[in-house]
Amino acid sequence: MSAKKTAQVIIGGKVFSLSGYEEEDYLQKVASYINAKIDEYSEIEDYKKLTSDMKSILIELNIADDYFKAKDQIDKYETDLAAKDKEVYDLKHELITDRVKVEDLESEVAQLKAENDELKKNKSKLEASLEDALLGTGGLV
Repeated sequence: MSAKKTAQVIIGGKVFSLSGYEEEDYLQKVASYINAKIDEYSEIEDYKKLTSDMKSILIELNIADDYFKAKDQIDKYETDLAAKDKEVYDLKHELITDRVKVEDLESEVAQLKAENDELKKNKSKLEASLEDALLGTGGLV
């Protein structure tokens, strides 16, 4: 386990000392995100009229909303990734099946060529035998 780290961050104009196992850059990034949310809502006139508690709750709700939207997006991406992984698996399986079929067909073609060559040889032999028989038994003298 890595050592605990401490970082000074400014949130809403106040300095906070945060401790954790994350790097200081990460903690500063989190503080910056929260400050951006505070700044975003501070520009809204009705927000300025809210009590501190209501302001905090509004910011918390919006951060939670961002979190759940991001989580839903991740879930969607993970579902899409799983579907794509399955599609890739199916395509690989289909490719292997097709390769086996091609190999079988190539083997069959080679076998048929060999049979064709043998049949041609037999045809030539039979034609020669027939020619010999015709010439030897009553052909023109």
